[in-house]
Amino acid sequence: MSAKTKIEVGQLVINYLVDGSASGSMGIFELSVPPGSNVPPPHSHSLNEEWVYVLEGKLRYCVGEDTRDLVSGESMLSPKGTGHRFSNPFDAATLALIVQSPDIGPQYFKDIGAVVNAGGPPDKAAMVAVMSRYGLVLAAPSGT
Repeated sequence: MSAKTKIEVGQLVINYLVDGSASGSMGIFELSVPPGSNVPPPHSHSLNEEWVYVLEGKLRYCVGEDTRDLVSGESMLSPKGTGHRFSNPFDAATLALIVQSPDIGPQYFKDIGAVVNAGGPPDKAAMVAVMSRYGLVLAAPSGT
């Protein structure tokens, strides 16, 4: 287990708890999502699956065509290659635990944060380049 690594990507805060990227094992991080915050575009992971478990608040989570408003104690799995997205259209902040297997690692969030936090609208080409390096693929939006 490694020490917590706090990474800010726009309004989102990632607290990495377990970095499994070096060993190819699972990684675990907390994700804080303020109400109405900008979130990643719909995407899929070509190299790993991702599981989200809500610790506090409520999170709208979509996997494929399945959209759910998850509350504390509820979870969803995003299988490898399946498009997914999330948002917090609610009144309170959300805290979720994310598990990736295998882990893409905190460096992804540092790299994408450098693009998102650069000021002004994010450079979409730069975002796609970072995403691609870590096996993330933009997906067409589906549902609401």
